[in-house]
Amino acid sequence: MLSTKEVRMYLRIRNLCGLLGIILPWIALFSAGIVLNKPEGWWWSISATYYQSPALVGVLVPACIVMMSYIGYDWKDNLITTLTGIFGLGIVLFPCKVDWIADGSAVGFFQLPIEVSQIIHTACALLFFLCSAINTLCQFTRHGNTMTDRKKVRNLIYRICGWGMIGFEALLVALVLLGAPGWVVMVIEIVLLHLFGFAWLVKGEFFPFLNDKEEEAEAPTEDGEPIVGAGPHSAPKIRTQVE
Repeated sequence: MLSTKEVRMYLRIRNLCGLLGIILPWIALFSAGIVLNKPEGWWWSISATYYQSPALVGVLVPACIVMMSYIGYDWKDNLITTLTGIFGLGIVLFPCKVDWIADGSAVGFFQLPIEVSQIIHTACALLFFLCSAINTLCQFTRHGNTMTDRKKVRNLIYRICGWGMIGFEALLVALVLLGAPGWVVMVIEIVLLHLFGFAWLVKGEFFPFLNDKEEEAEAPTEDGEPIVGAGPHSAPKIRTQVE
């Protein structure tokens, strides 16, 4: 059984993932927006702000490191969060293609031609959100023998966020193929990151009204081991969280 200190560490990691996901688009837009003499279309995607500001690197890289360091319920949980972190790093290491940089130009950490970097960047971005959706739908919704009312609400939120990420990701691909305006990418990316972030915040017990009351959370997990949670709303003693 985890100690109170360990529980708080896990909750802090989960909340950090969520907060970094939610603030990323706004920090990227603000930091790139204050740059002088910006090219047209600098704000058409979060990835495009890479060329104007270090915000994408400064926020996404720590989030990915946190996810790769996260220890989940079992090997499946660890695998999916590790892959999510790796694909997130790929988004940074392989920058996207933008109109104001000529084809053939070497970009990114590996100095690949920008059109090649774009292919890898797109694949990593799609896989990042796909892994995040799978994690939200399959891992976050796990529960013990007893399903509390608040766990049912949390699972509903996880499913909305997970299927929302898949749906908006599919919509983004379709709109890009149909030649939608460039700014559409930014809008959908903001929605995707907010779904990602909100799911992690709920998982991190950021919202006290969604968390199990101590007397409701006495059931073991599916593998028989209790999962301990002690959010800021609870008493100092350890309580068992049904997650």
